[in-house]
Amino acid sequence: MRPPVIGLTAFRRDLPTYLGAQTDLYTLDPSYADGISRAGGLPVILPHNEDPQAVLDLLDGLVLTGGGDLHPEHYGAATATVLEDADAGADVWELALARGARERCLPVLGICRGMQTLAVAAGGTMIQDLRPEHGHPLIEHTPEALMGSRHDVEVDANSRLAEVMGCRSFAVNSIHHQGVVDPGDLVATARVGRVVESLESDGEWAAIGVQWHPEKMHEPEQQALFRFVVDAARARRTP
Repeated sequence: MRPPVIGLTAFRRDLPTYLGAQTDLYTLDPSYADGISRAGGLPVILPHNEDPQAVLDLLDGLVLTGGGDLHPEHYGAATATVLEDADAGADVWELALARGARERCLPVLGICRGMQTLAVAAGGTMIQDLRPEHGHPLIEHTPEALMGSRHDVEVDANSRLAEVMGCRSFAVNSIHHQGVVDPGDLVATARVGRVVESLESDGEWAAIGVQWHPEKMHEPEQQALFRFVVDAARARRTP
């Protein structure tokens, strides 16, 4: 039997190449695919497509990856800050994937922007730019600080995430300047100040979202998140 096929959303942006200073590219950190492969899944990178339902037909599970800021219009707010790497096409595409996956009970792991997408698709709202009064650590936006930062989270004892991780308390990184404050009709399972650090479904749908980037962490417990989506996809496919 083939491994579960896990779709990974791609980050579309303009980057310098030999073709020009702004070359339109689909990009993705290979550590996302590596995490799925190590968990026994078959990773497939997804370009934006006009028919998300046709794409979902091909998948056993989905990872909504990191990327630019979601536009506030999707959660009914006016723009109150400078948006970073905003992409209207990516917003529409990934929100449609999140809603379609939920309708099908397709297992989903949402990472950073991906968790925010799950929340907004479920009717949630966000903080557009974190400040000290929000109670979340503010990390200097340098590569060294973003990659090296850690802060502690404590997950609800009866959550799916606590079961997946095998523990309730652990350190995570912080590579974001926005945050979810209302997860909509999903369940927040960890917060730091007002900011949701993890969320999940409360029914049969196997869906977890985390605000941190497990693919960029060497701590072994973080690989459990990739095993979660692969194992859930395999179980869903098994008669």
